[in-house]
Amino acid sequence: MPSENTGRDPGEQLFEEFLAETHAAAPTELPELVNRCATALGIDRIVVYLVDIQQRHLVPLTEGMPSLDVDSTLGGQTYRSLDLRMEESDGRGLTAWLPLIDGAERLGVLGVSAPAIDAVRLRRCRMIAAVLAMAITSKRSYSDSLVRRSRTERMELPAEMLRAFLPPRTIGNADALSTAVLEPAYEVGGDAYDHSLTRTSLHVDIFDSMGHDLAAGLTTAVALAGCRAARRDGGDLLELVDTVDQALARWLPDQYCTGIVTQLDLAGGLFRWCNCGHPSPLLIRGRRVLHGELDRAPQPPMGLRVRFCETLRTIHEMQLEPGDRVLLYTDGVVESRLSDRTEFGLERFTDSIIRATAAGELAPEALRRLIHSILDASDNRLRDDATLLLVEWRPPGA
Repeated sequence: MPSENTGRDPGEQLFEEFLAETHAAAPTELPELVNRCATALGIDRIVVYLVDIQQRHLVPLTEGMPSLDVDSTLGGQTYRSLDLRMEESDGRGLTAWLPLIDGAERLGVLGVSAPAIDAVRLRRCRMIAAVLAMAITSKRSYSDSLVRRSRTERMELPAEMLRAFLPPRTIGNADALSTAVLEPAYEVGGDAYDHSLTRTSLHVDIFDSMGHDLAAGLTTAVALAGCRAARRDGGDLLELVDTVDQALARWLPDQYCTGIVTQLDLAGGLFRWCNCGHPSPLLIRGRRVLHGELDRAPQPPMGLRVRFCETLRTIHEMQLEPGDRVLLYTDGVVESRLSDRTEFGLERFTDSIIRATAAGELAPEALRRLIHSILDASDNRLRDDATLLLVEWRPPGA
């Protein structure tokens, strides 16, 4: 990382060089590049940690270093809260833990170790974190090395196929946020989610195909692609569902898919949805689950209406209040079994939601804790795919 005397601030020049080199670097070169930058800043070491798929561990990109537990370490606390944390480092200085975020997506943390960390060094480390987050997001789409870092087990083929289609776990802006989790992470067969932001709307969808095999994964992949194709062509919710109905009836006539497609108006909070044979969404308001608020008459699963039903789909509407959360889920959540083989059930599920939201945590963290409570209660043995998708409307100034 050479430096020339150009009359500019050395820190500004260093950052420009780091930005250029990060853009051109291969994913495997990122740890070395970051530490060259650290040396130039008078910092002993910067370690990049990425969170694993199940959000239980922070895995270092530097070879030979141990992973961090998300729930019990200071680095994990930074990941959970997105707040800066500081601690003494082996009596020789300090370690600062900074969140690694791309937009609303939590990627991991940076561990910055130095004899002293002043405001200038901290500001430059935040800039490094911002550049790294964008680089990691763009490079992991074609980097097996980064993907492997986020895995602790072998991934089954249906899960590999579906995860190739999934968007980031969390997206959002100043008005709204959508965040999702999907289990079993390495064996998922037919569940999936989708979310997308436009200037005026947040689109959120959830899918659950019949079966738990490659055919189920193909069905869900068609449903995802159909919704995206219609949405990107300017279609409304009815056109999205009709596109999927027609595609499944033509190409996979023996398969069907339950699901919910939704649209949230960012300015006014009008929530619109079409439920195709899926469990009803849950409305969370004031840290309480309002049972039945989003229950509506059932409609056929996607792929069946064309063959068995002549009636048109129905779009439902609900005016949200600022701070409202809408939780979509697949039936694998409530049908999971506890260690004594009793069913987890809707009542226990809603109790878990209340506990997860009562702590006032960020929506992605509340969802992470919720899915872990379900997994822990069932000894990590789910009978079916379990997907949770949480939408939060939070207009500025409300």
